Amino acid sequence: MPFLLAISLFTSFAPRDTTTAAQTEYVYLCEGPYSKVYHKAADCRGLSNCSTKIYKVTLEEAVKMGRRPCKIEYK
Repeated sequence: MPFLLAISLFTSFAPRDTTTAAQTEYVYLCEGPYSKVYHKAADCRGLSNCSTKIYKVTLEEAVKMGRRPCKIEYK
């Protein structure tokens, strides 16, 4: 019985990895020097004026870069 108690205590307090591929949200950015917005979809009309490369990053990376959400897609 003490063995089972030790196992249950260990599993209760063991750290869990909460970052999984299913939870990662990706967004799209324009590479242009004045671009400040991230988009949900690569075909968002807000990206239609992008004259440089459009690339995909995680939402977390976009926020760290100082980007704000697209006003068209994130109302």
